[in-house]
Amino acid sequence: MLKWLLGLAGLIAVIVVGGYFVLKRDDIPYETLATRYESPASRYADLPGGIRMHYRDEGSPDAPVLLLIHGFSASLQTWEPWVNALATGEDRINDYRVISIDLPGHGLTRAPAGYQASIEVFRDVVAAFVQSQNLTSFALAGSSMGGNVAWEYALAHPDQVNALILVDASGWPEVRADLSEEPAVFKLLRNPVLGPAMSRLDNTRLIRDGLEASFVDRSLVTDAMVGRYSELARAPGHRDILLQMTLGFRERNFATPERLAPLRMPVLILTGDQDRLVPPEHAQQFHDAIAGSQLITFENVGHIPQEERPAESAMAVHEFLYQVYSPELALQ
Repeated sequence: MLKWLLGLAGLIAVIVVGGYFVLKRDDIPYETLATRYESPASRYADLPGGIRMHYRDEGSPDAPVLLLIHGFSASLQTWEPWVNALATGEDRINDYRVISIDLPGHGLTRAPAGYQASIEVFRDVVAAFVQSQNLTSFALAGSSMGGNVAWEYALAHPDQVNALILVDASGWPEVRADLSEEPAVFKLLRNPVLGPAMSRLDNTRLIRDGLEASFVDRSLVTDAMVGRYSELARAPGHRDILLQMTLGFRERNFATPERLAPLRMPVLILTGDQDRLVPPEHAQQFHDAIAGSQLITFENVGHIPQEERPAESAMAVHEFLYQVYSPELALQ
Protein backbone atom coordinates (compact mmCIF):
# COMPACT_ATOMS: atom_id res chain seq x y z
CA MET A 1 0.00 0.00 0.00
CA LEU A 2 2.83 2.41 0.90
CA LYS A 3 4.54 1.75 -2.41
CA TRP A 4 1.23 2.31 -4.21
CA LEU A 5 0.67 5.63 -2.41
CA LEU A 6 4.21 6.77 -3.11
CA GLY A 7 3.80 5.81 -6.74
CA LEU A 8 0.51 7.72 -6.94
CA ALA A 9 2.10 10.78 -5.33
CA GLY A 10 4.95 10.58 -7.81
CA LEU A 11 2.53 10.33 -10.72
CA ILE A 12 0.59 13.34 -9.48
CA ALA A 13 3.85 15.28 -9.11
CA VAL A 14 4.84 14.42 -12.67
CA ILE A 15 1.43 15.52 -13.97
CA VAL A 16 1.56 18.79 -12.02
CA VAL A 17 5.11 19.61 -13.10
CA GLY A 18 4.38 18.55 -16.65
CA GLY A 19 1.21 20.64 -16.69
CA TYR A 20 3.16 23.62 -15.40
CA PHE A 21 5.62 23.45 -18.27
CA VAL A 22 2.83 22.93 -20.78
CA LEU A 23 1.07 26.07 -19.52
CA LYS A 24 4.24 28.09 -18.92
CA ARG A 25 4.58 31.11 -21.21
CA ASP A 26 7.88 32.83 -21.98
CA ASP A 27 8.42 36.56 -22.20
CA ILE A 28 7.59 38.31 -25.48
CA PRO A 29 10.34 40.67 -26.69
CA TYR A 30 9.51 44.36 -26.69
CA GLU A 31 10.37 44.55 -30.37
CA THR A 32 7.67 41.99 -31.16
CA LEU A 33 5.11 43.73 -28.97
CA ALA A 34 5.93 47.11 -30.53
CA THR A 35 5.01 45.83 -33.99
CA ARG A 36 1.58 44.90 -32.62
CA TYR A 37 0.75 47.71 -30.22
CA GLU A 38 2.58 50.85 -31.29
CA SER A 39 0.60 53.48 -33.16
CA PRO A 40 1.78 56.32 -35.41
CA ALA A 41 1.49 58.54 -32.32
CA SER A 42 3.82 56.34 -30.21
CA ARG A 43 6.84 58.05 -28.70
CA TYR A 44 9.43 57.08 -26.07
CA ALA A 45 11.06 59.07 -23.26
CA ASP A 46 14.22 57.90 -21.53
CA LEU A 47 13.86 58.70 -17.83
CA PRO A 48 16.16 58.40 -14.80
CA GLY A 49 16.56 54.92 -13.33
CA GLY A 50 16.58 53.12 -16.66
CA ILE A 51 12.90 53.70 -17.53
CA ARG A 52 12.03 53.95 -21.21
CA MET A 53 8.47 55.23 -21.16
CA HIS A 54 6.07 54.66 -24.02
CA TYR A 55 3.57 57.47 -24.54
CA ARG A 56 1.34 59.13 -27.09
CA ASP A 57 1.03 62.88 -27.52
CA GLU A 58 -2.04 63.67 -29.64
CA GLY A 59 -4.24 66.61 -30.53
CA SER A 60 -3.46 70.28 -30.95
CA PRO A 61 0.02 71.14 -29.60
CA ASP A 62 -1.15 74.54 -28.33
CA ALA A 63 -4.38 73.28 -26.73
CA PRO A 64 -4.90 72.67 -22.98
CA VAL A 65 -3.09 69.53 -21.86
CA LEU A 66 -4.80 66.45 -20.42
CA LEU A 67 -2.42 63.80 -19.04
CA LEU A 68 -3.90 60.29 -18.67
CA ILE A 69 -2.76 57.47 -16.35
CA HIS A 70 -4.19 53.97 -16.87
CA GLY A 71 -5.05 51.39 -14.22
CA PHE A 72 -3.47 48.17 -12.98
CA SER A 73 -2.49 45.71 -15.74
CA ALA A 74 -3.97 48.04 -18.37
CA SER A 75 -2.17 50.30 -20.85
CA LEU A 76 -2.67 53.61 -22.59
CA GLN A 77 -5.03 51.89 -25.05
CA THR A 78 -7.78 52.18 -22.43
CA TRP A 79 -7.90 55.93 -23.19
CA GLU A 80 -8.32 55.65 -26.96
CA PRO A 81 -12.07 56.48 -26.85
CA TRP A 82 -11.35 59.71 -24.93
CA VAL A 83 -8.45 60.60 -27.21
CA ASN A 84 -10.73 60.15 -30.19
CA ALA A 85 -13.47 62.28 -28.62
CA LEU A 86 -11.27 65.04 -27.23
CA ALA A 87 -8.26 65.28 -29.54
CA THR A 88 -8.18 63.37 -32.81
CA GLY A 89 -11.59 62.18 -34.08
CA GLU A 90 -13.57 63.83 -36.85
CA ASP A 91 -16.49 64.24 -34.43
CA ARG A 92 -14.35 65.37 -31.50
CA ILE A 93 -16.02 67.54 -28.90
CA ASN A 94 -13.17 70.02 -28.71
CA ASP A 95 -9.43 70.29 -29.17
CA TYR A 96 -7.18 69.20 -26.33
CA ARG A 97 -3.59 68.07 -26.29
CA VAL A 98 -4.00 64.58 -24.81
CA ILE A 99 -0.94 62.74 -23.52
CA SER A 100 -1.34 59.11 -22.44
CA ILE A 101 1.44 57.07 -20.85
CA ASP A 102 2.29 53.46 -20.05
CA LEU A 103 3.48 53.02 -16.48
CA PRO A 104 6.49 50.76 -15.77
CA GLY A 105 5.44 47.12 -15.97
CA HIS A 106 2.61 48.03 -18.33
CA GLY A 107 2.16 48.45 -22.04
CA LEU A 108 5.39 49.10 -23.91
CA THR A 109 7.27 50.88 -21.12
CA ARG A 110 10.54 49.23 -20.17
CA ALA A 111 11.93 49.04 -16.64
CA PRO A 112 15.27 47.64 -15.45
CA ALA A 113 15.56 44.22 -13.83
CA GLY A 114 14.70 44.30 -10.14
CA TYR A 115 12.53 47.41 -10.46
CA GLN A 116 10.64 48.03 -7.22
CA ALA A 117 7.16 49.31 -7.99
CA SER A 118 4.69 51.15 -5.77
CA ILE A 119 2.12 53.92 -6.03
CA GLU A 120 4.71 56.41 -4.82
CA VAL A 121 7.30 55.15 -7.32
CA PHE A 122 4.75 55.51 -10.12
CA ARG A 123 3.95 59.03 -8.89
CA ASP A 124 7.62 59.93 -9.13
CA VAL A 125 8.10 58.42 -12.57
CA VAL A 126 5.14 60.49 -13.78
CA ALA A 127 6.94 63.54 -12.34
CA ALA A 128 10.10 62.59 -14.24
CA PHE A 129 8.08 62.24 -17.45
CA VAL A 130 6.40 65.61 -16.90
CA GLN A 131 9.81 67.22 -16.46
CA SER A 132 11.16 65.50 -19.59
CA GLN A 133 8.29 66.97 -21.62
CA ASN A 134 8.61 70.46 -20.10
CA LEU A 135 5.01 70.40 -18.94
CA THR A 136 4.31 73.12 -16.40
CA SER A 137 0.54 72.84 -15.99
CA PHE A 138 -2.06 70.34 -17.09
CA ALA A 139 -5.23 68.49 -16.19
CA LEU A 140 -4.51 65.03 -14.77
CA ALA A 141 -6.79 62.00 -15.05
CA GLY A 142 -6.31 58.51 -13.65
CA SER A 143 -8.30 55.30 -13.86
CA SER A 144 -8.45 52.79 -10.98
CA MET A 145 -4.85 52.39 -9.73
CA GLY A 146 -3.92 55.24 -12.05
CA GLY A 147 -6.42 57.36 -10.13
CA ASN A 148 -4.49 56.57 -6.94
CA VAL A 149 -1.29 57.67 -8.69
CA ALA A 150 -3.06 60.80 -9.94
CA TRP A 151 -4.32 62.03 -6.56
CA GLU A 152 -0.95 61.27 -4.97
CA TYR A 153 0.66 63.31 -7.76
CA ALA A 154 -1.75 66.19 -7.21
CA LEU A 155 -0.90 66.21 -3.50
CA ALA A 156 2.83 66.27 -4.28
CA HIS A 157 2.68 68.79 -7.15
CA PRO A 158 -0.44 70.93 -6.69
CA ASP A 159 1.12 73.85 -8.59
CA GLN A 160 1.22 71.76 -11.79
CA VAL A 161 -2.27 70.25 -11.71
CA ASN A 162 -4.95 72.59 -13.05
CA ALA A 163 -7.65 69.98 -12.60
CA LEU A 164 -7.89 66.41 -11.34
CA ILE A 165 -10.14 63.68 -12.77
CA LEU A 166 -10.57 60.43 -10.83
CA VAL A 167 -12.14 57.55 -12.77
CA ASP A 168 -13.22 54.70 -10.48
CA ALA A 169 -10.08 55.58 -8.56
CA SER A 170 -8.61 53.38 -5.86
CA GLY A 171 -6.89 54.40 -2.67
CA TRP A 172 -9.34 53.86 0.19
CA PRO A 173 -9.03 50.83 2.49
CA GLU A 174 -11.14 47.86 1.47
CA VAL A 175 -13.98 47.47 3.95
CA ARG A 176 -16.30 45.10 2.09
CA ALA A 177 -16.87 41.93 4.09
CA ASP A 178 -17.86 39.95 1.00
CA LEU A 179 -15.31 39.83 -1.80
CA SER A 180 -16.84 36.78 -3.44
CA GLU A 181 -17.28 38.66 -6.74
CA GLU A 182 -13.64 39.69 -6.91
CA PRO A 183 -12.04 38.28 -10.10
CA ALA A 184 -10.19 35.03 -9.47
CA VAL A 185 -7.02 36.34 -11.11
CA PHE A 186 -6.55 38.86 -8.27
CA LYS A 187 -7.19 36.27 -5.57
CA LEU A 188 -4.66 33.86 -7.06
CA LEU A 189 -1.95 36.45 -7.71
CA ARG A 190 -2.28 37.80 -4.16
CA ASN A 191 -1.46 34.37 -2.76
CA PRO A 192 2.25 34.57 -1.82
CA VAL A 193 2.79 30.91 -2.82
CA LEU A 194 0.58 30.54 -5.88
CA GLY A 195 1.06 34.08 -7.20
CA PRO A 196 4.66 33.76 -8.44
CA ALA A 197 3.93 30.43 -10.12
CA MET A 198 0.62 31.55 -11.61
CA SER A 199 2.14 34.68 -13.10
CA ARG A 200 4.29 32.54 -15.42
CA LEU A 201 1.43 30.46 -16.80
CA ASP A 202 -1.09 30.96 -19.57
CA ASN A 203 -3.62 33.17 -17.75
CA THR A 204 -5.80 33.95 -20.76
CA ARG A 205 -8.92 32.51 -19.14
CA LEU A 206 -8.33 34.36 -15.88
CA ILE A 207 -7.61 37.60 -17.74
CA ARG A 208 -10.87 37.26 -19.64
CA ASP A 209 -12.75 36.66 -16.39
CA GLY A 210 -11.13 39.74 -14.83
CA LEU A 211 -12.01 41.92 -17.80
CA GLU A 212 -15.57 40.65 -17.93
CA ALA A 213 -15.91 41.54 -14.25
CA SER A 214 -14.90 45.10 -15.18
CA PHE A 215 -17.79 45.63 -17.59
CA VAL A 216 -21.54 45.38 -17.34
CA ASP A 217 -21.70 44.84 -21.10
CA ARG A 218 -19.43 41.83 -21.40
CA SER A 219 -19.66 41.84 -25.19
CA LEU A 220 -17.12 44.68 -25.05
CA VAL A 221 -14.50 42.16 -23.91
CA THR A 222 -13.22 40.98 -27.28
CA ASP A 223 -10.59 38.39 -28.13
CA ALA A 224 -8.35 41.26 -29.26
CA MET A 225 -8.67 42.98 -25.88
CA VAL A 226 -7.91 39.79 -23.97
CA GLY A 227 -4.97 39.08 -26.23
CA ARG A 228 -3.56 42.58 -25.72
CA TYR A 229 -3.72 42.34 -21.93
CA SER A 230 -2.20 38.84 -22.02
CA GLU A 231 0.63 39.68 -24.40
CA LEU A 232 1.63 43.02 -22.86
CA ALA A 233 1.82 41.33 -19.44
CA ARG A 234 4.47 39.06 -20.92
CA ALA A 235 6.87 41.88 -21.81
CA PRO A 236 10.21 41.31 -20.07
CA GLY A 237 9.91 42.16 -16.37
CA HIS A 238 6.23 43.06 -16.51
CA ARG A 239 4.95 40.02 -14.64
CA ASP A 240 7.32 40.69 -11.74
CA ILE A 241 6.10 44.28 -11.44
CA LEU A 242 2.43 43.30 -11.70
CA LEU A 243 2.95 40.68 -9.01
CA GLN A 244 4.66 43.24 -6.75
CA MET A 245 1.73 45.61 -7.12
CA THR A 246 -0.83 42.88 -6.48
CA LEU A 247 0.90 41.77 -3.29
CA GLY A 248 1.31 45.37 -2.11
CA PHE A 249 -2.17 46.73 -2.82
CA ARG A 250 -3.25 46.37 0.82
CA GLU A 251 -0.12 48.00 2.22
CA ARG A 252 -0.52 51.39 0.57
CA ASN A 253 -0.57 54.83 2.12
CA PHE A 254 -4.35 54.95 1.97
CA ALA A 255 -6.56 57.95 1.44
CA THR A 256 -8.02 59.74 4.44
CA PRO A 257 -10.06 62.94 4.62
CA GLU A 258 -7.07 64.60 6.27
CA ARG A 259 -4.66 63.56 3.51
CA LEU A 260 -7.00 64.71 0.74
CA ALA A 261 -7.97 68.02 2.34
CA PRO A 262 -5.11 69.99 0.68
CA LEU A 263 -6.50 69.25 -2.80
CA ARG A 264 -7.83 72.66 -3.83
CA MET A 265 -7.84 72.36 -7.61
CA PRO A 266 -11.12 71.53 -9.42
CA VAL A 267 -11.79 67.80 -9.06
CA LEU A 268 -14.15 65.60 -11.09
CA ILE A 269 -14.97 62.11 -9.78
CA LEU A 270 -16.45 59.52 -12.15
CA THR A 271 -17.68 56.05 -11.22
CA GLY A 272 -19.83 53.26 -12.56
CA ASP A 273 -22.69 52.21 -10.31
CA GLN A 274 -21.92 48.53 -11.02
CA ASP A 275 -18.17 48.66 -10.37
CA ARG A 276 -17.18 45.29 -8.86
CA LEU A 277 -13.49 46.13 -8.44
CA VAL A 278 -13.56 49.53 -6.70
CA PRO A 279 -16.93 50.02 -5.00
CA PRO A 280 -18.85 53.19 -5.92
CA GLU A 281 -18.86 54.04 -2.20
CA HIS A 282 -15.18 54.94 -2.59
CA ALA A 283 -16.10 57.59 -5.16
CA GLN A 284 -18.49 59.06 -2.60
CA GLN A 285 -15.66 59.06 -0.05
CA PHE A 286 -13.48 61.07 -2.45
CA HIS A 287 -16.37 63.46 -3.04
CA ASP A 288 -16.97 63.92 0.69
CA ALA A 289 -13.26 64.44 1.42
CA ILE A 290 -12.41 66.88 -1.41
CA ALA A 291 -14.08 70.25 -0.99
CA GLY A 292 -15.90 71.50 -4.08
CA SER A 293 -15.49 68.27 -6.04
CA GLN A 294 -18.04 67.05 -8.57
CA LEU A 295 -19.30 63.46 -8.60
CA ILE A 296 -20.91 61.76 -11.60
CA THR A 297 -22.19 58.19 -11.36
CA PHE A 298 -22.92 56.36 -14.61
CA GLU A 299 -25.84 53.97 -14.40
CA ASN A 300 -25.42 50.36 -15.48
CA VAL A 301 -21.67 50.83 -15.96
CA GLY A 302 -18.76 48.91 -14.48
CA HIS A 303 -15.16 49.75 -13.67
CA ILE A 304 -14.06 51.33 -16.96
CA PRO A 305 -16.51 54.05 -18.07
CA GLN A 306 -14.03 55.49 -20.57
CA GLU A 307 -14.48 52.27 -22.54
CA GLU A 308 -17.99 51.20 -21.58
CA ARG A 309 -19.59 54.65 -21.89
CA PRO A 310 -17.00 56.56 -23.96
CA ALA A 311 -19.13 59.36 -25.44
CA GLU A 312 -20.94 60.16 -22.20
CA SER A 313 -17.83 60.07 -20.03
CA ALA A 314 -15.78 62.11 -22.53
CA MET A 315 -18.52 64.74 -22.64
CA ALA A 316 -18.50 64.92 -18.84
CA VAL A 317 -14.75 65.51 -18.95
CA HIS A 318 -15.08 68.16 -21.65
CA GLU A 319 -17.80 70.05 -19.76
CA PHE A 320 -15.66 69.95 -16.63
CA LEU A 321 -12.50 71.11 -18.41
CA TYR A 322 -14.44 73.78 -20.29
CA GLN A 323 -15.23 75.38 -16.95
CA VAL A 324 -11.60 75.05 -15.85
CA TYR A 325 -9.96 76.42 -18.99
CA SER A 326 -12.60 78.87 -20.21
CA PRO A 327 -14.47 80.23 -17.18
CA GLU A 328 -15.45 83.40 -18.92
CA LEU A 329 -17.11 81.43 -21.74
CA ALA A 330 -18.77 79.03 -19.31
CA LEU A 331 -20.58 81.94 -17.68
CA GLN A 332 -22.09 83.20 -20.94
